Amino acid sequence: MKISREIKTAVLVLSGIALFIYLFSYLKGEDIFTDTNTYYTEFDYNALSPSSSVTVKGNKVGKIEDITYDFETGKTRVSFSVNPRLRFSKSSVIRLYETGLMGGNALAIVDSYQGEQANPGDFINSEVQPGLITSLKNNFSGISTDFDRAIRSADTLMTSINALVVDQTDEGLKSTISELNSTLKSFKSLSNAIQDVIKANDDKIASVLDNFEQTSKDLSELSSQLKDVDLNKTVANLNQTLAGVQAIMSRIDNNEGTIGKLLNDDKLYNNLEAASKEMELLLLDIKLHPARYRRILSKKEIPYQPPTDEQKN
Repeated sequence: MKISREIKTAVLVLSGIALFIYLFSYLKGEDIFTDTNTYYTEFDYNALSPSSSVTVKGNKVGKIEDITYDFETGKTRVSFSVNPRLRFSKSSVIRLYETGLMGGNALAIVDSYQGEQANPGDFINSEVQPGLITSLKNNFSGISTDFDRAIRSADTLMTSINALVVDQTDEGLKSTISELNSTLKSFKSLSNAIQDVIKANDDKIASVLDNFEQTSKDLSELSSQLKDVDLNKTVANLNQTLAGVQAIMSRIDNNEGTIGKLLNDDKLYNNLEAASKEMELLLLDIKLHPARYRRILSKKEIPYQPPTDEQKN
């Protein structure tokens, strides 16, 4: 069968068109022979470009299909496609992140592993991860301010040094440097002297440190012994003793017992006072009339005569 020239030309043109479409799609990052699942998300602004990568844990699993502006919500709506073998939950997050220092951006699927599985065409929530360039851009004003302060401080330091140097000629600078060297030598000699003192008293310093270490050990043992003492029991016994003393004092205040009656009963006090007075008169009578008591067994009775005031005195 002979094919006409027109048919060959038509086949060649169609093949060229098909090849052009395939190459154009390939350059855009699309593969017309690969099946994919499409999902949607949205952001407050657009920082993506068509065919930007979609990754999972750093691995490319898809790409951006379309980026449109939603005039109703004022947000950027993004559709992306992934390999149909990829499964993730609907509660996952689509994270916008920077891929390098040149400012490229991509999407990452952060699976939450919770809830129902996402189906093609579902809307997935999004978030933005600040990158290095964004952080530097936001903090550039603070960095420039700190750098300006550092320059001002350095300028102030140089001004102070110039103020210290009265004579700014070559001879004056040499004199200042010479004095500075002399001061440094003095500091060096002082440090050497201190080192010599430390070396000379090395044994004493070691002894002091040993004593301090022993003292710290003793204090540690003492604290351990104090910790082992049952202070709660001691305090409880002291409280019990105080309670007993308080009960005794309460009984004394309530005229209970001999001591309470002695302290609070006036009648008992008066009786004791009268008895003491009679005992005093008896002793005085024995002192004045001893013969009366020597003859106590005789039948002759000597009547009692109360002592006069002079005898009492």
